Amino acid sequence: MENATLKLRGMSCASCARSIEDAISSVPGVNECSVNFGAEQARVDYDPRKTDLQAIQEAVDAAGYSAYPLQEQNLMAGDDDEEKRYRLKESRDLQQKVTVGGIISTVLVIGSLPMMTGLNLPFIPTWLHNPWVQLVLTTPVQFWCGYSFYVNSWKAFKRHAATMDTLIALGTSAAYFYSLFPTVFPSFFISQGLQPDVYYETCAVVITLILLGRLFENRAKGQTSEAIRKLIGLQAKTARLIRNGREIDVPIEEVQIGDVVLVRPGEKIPVDGEVVDGTSTVDEAMVTGESIPVKKQPGDEVIGATINKTGSFKFRATRVGKDTVLAQIVQLVQQAQGSKAPIQRLADQVTGWFVPAVIAIAILTFIIWYNIMGNVTLALITTVGVLIIACPCALGLATPTSVMVGTGKGAENGILIKGAESLEIAHQIQTIVLDKTGTITQGKPTVTDFLTVNGTLNGNEIKLIQLAASLERNSEHPLAEAVVRYAQSQEVPLVDVRDFEAVAGSGVQGIVSNRLVQIGTQRWMEELSINTQALQQDKERLEYLGKTAVWLAVDGEIKGLMGIADAIKPTSTQAVKALQKLGLEVVMLTGDNRRTAESIAREVGIKRVLAEVRPDQKAATVQALQTEGKIVAMVGDGINDAPALAQADVGIAIGTGTDVAIAASDITLISGDLQGIVTAIQLSRATIRNIRQNLFFAFIYNVAGIPIAAGILFPIFGWLLNPIIAGAAMAFSSVSVVTNALRLRNFQPKTLA
Repeated sequence: MENATLKLRGMSCASCARSIEDAISSVPGVNECSVNFGAEQARVDYDPRKTDLQAIQEAVDAAGYSAYPLQEQNLMAGDDDEEKRYRLKESRDLQQKVTVGGIISTVLVIGSLPMMTGLNLPFIPTWLHNPWVQLVLTTPVQFWCGYSFYVNSWKAFKRHAATMDTLIALGTSAAYFYSLFPTVFPSFFISQGLQPDVYYETCAVVITLILLGRLFENRAKGQTSEAIRKLIGLQAKTARLIRNGREIDVPIEEVQIGDVVLVRPGEKIPVDGEVVDGTSTVDEAMVTGESIPVKKQPGDEVIGATINKTGSFKFRATRVGKDTVLAQIVQLVQQAQGSKAPIQRLADQVTGWFVPAVIAIAILTFIIWYNIMGNVTLALITTVGVLIIACPCALGLATPTSVMVGTGKGAENGILIKGAESLEIAHQIQTIVLDKTGTITQGKPTVTDFLTVNGTLNGNEIKLIQLAASLERNSEHPLAEAVVRYAQSQEVPLVDVRDFEAVAGSGVQGIVSNRLVQIGTQRWMEELSINTQALQQDKERLEYLGKTAVWLAVDGEIKGLMGIADAIKPTSTQAVKALQKLGLEVVMLTGDNRRTAESIAREVGIKRVLAEVRPDQKAATVQALQTEGKIVAMVGDGINDAPALAQADVGIAIGTGTDVAIAASDITLISGDLQGIVTAIQLSRATIRNIRQNLFFAFIYNVAGIPIAAGILFPIFGWLLNPIIAGAAMAFSSVSVVTNALRLRNFQPKTLA
């Protein structure tokens, strides 16, 4: 199976989206199709052995719309300009029609004031009352400004469907041609005892208001995709390469894997790579959401589009083009914005039968009022009102616009949400399972304690660190690397070592600065007849805390004791407390022994610990939690976490982890900071709350609006809903829904811990 994203053209409402979805789904070989009206995109899963993109595009064309494949890698190269040009042209066309329609509508309303108010208004020229003048003024609005309604209605009719455009075309045409009859044959109406009233201003004003609503909607939709444009705008345009000893500037598209790139202070890093020379600090906030600049030195990875702050350095390009972190982020955000949330299914089901039902209600309204009152004018006003006010646009926009803004906001905060379904489920999480190594902890051994015997080497602790790290530099053991990193963090210079020897399973020894230095286990020290009593209590305390105790002897005497552990990330404790304040049960899952696991859990405030769980048991452990009736999220970073991430209701991968874990997850935290989980859940809750608000207003609007337009209040209060007011309400209902969704752009994560 393959999947593709198609950019769609010609949609005007949610019914159009459903028509396209049905057309694509009917193509043999298409497995699944999801059309997002707000994003104007279709996500298609298809079997390339049975069909291809051309056949799918032809099906869309046959339905009366158009589509073209949206390639993420081309988007990174700047193809988004075409989309901006299209939206700008569409806005210009709408603006022209709204301007013309607005001017003519104003003149028509002024000319109709005497008829509408029943007053003699001498300041209004009598020629404006003339129905022939009103006919001439209205015709260009009806058939030029409203041309798209007729075209789209005809397309829908040919495929035996009805859309919002069908409602607008029917409603305004009914008012126009009804008015045309008394204009041409006024004597017939007079002979029947009826006033030859015309409703040209209704046609013009309704069309103008609906086009005005579409203009606002078009601009608002452009803002919902702002996150992607911001991300694309982050990338550098050129790169400075070192080739044959010379510095040359090349377009970013020409950078190849293996090229050495020079970055100076204040410049953007053009592509992903690994530092080979120099040190600096890099501001990665725009990609990871991490506000504090990160120190970079040889061997460290750098991310394209981040900003170099203090020093110059060279790095070797490891990922370019569509493979860079930024390109993958754009791809994931696009994918998420084009996806459909489960909560949208209700709106889709409603819009599927909504337009035909409205047409039936309008016909019934006309028949009832004409038969009851015998008044064709009353019957016409109510019928047109029903057709105009019943637009299902707001329903179609309620979910996708919120999803687009929410996923975009997540990307700004270093949180990649793969789809709308993940975004929706995240707000329901009850239990969150945190893998220990690399998630709660940093994932690598770190010296947490360096204890010395009083009076050793005249109290010169720095000298002891130098002796230990210089010796360990010759070892490949992970604990040895921790000692060396500790010395580097203390800026302690290292010296040469003679007669280095590694004793398997015990430790290392050698001559450092003419002293015999030995580092290893207590058992080995006792075998060497070295007394460890001086620091025995400290050793027991370290082991109680789940740390590895490593002894340091100089010239046959114990001089120090190092506690080495997988250090807890600085923000883990705060994040756990914040998750608990959100009402979540936090569980730690690890393969480590129970004592070490419980020590870490105590430190970060986790009460439930699942320890000594083998990698192949992690998915089953998550499943066991699900059988307790809980909605479970799993957070991990390693290859062995991938099955558990896939098993969980929501899989959350630490972005600093493996590609396999990220691929298996629903949400990715780029920075690796657990605080991102809190932000993701808060964002999910805010987005779902926003969607519910949109759906409520959209449903209430239609449920209340249609009966009022049909004249249900007329027998009681004598109130009728003027089609002009109905048109204004319909137009601005969609705008209000999109505007409400755009409020999510102001989302800020709350500090709970």
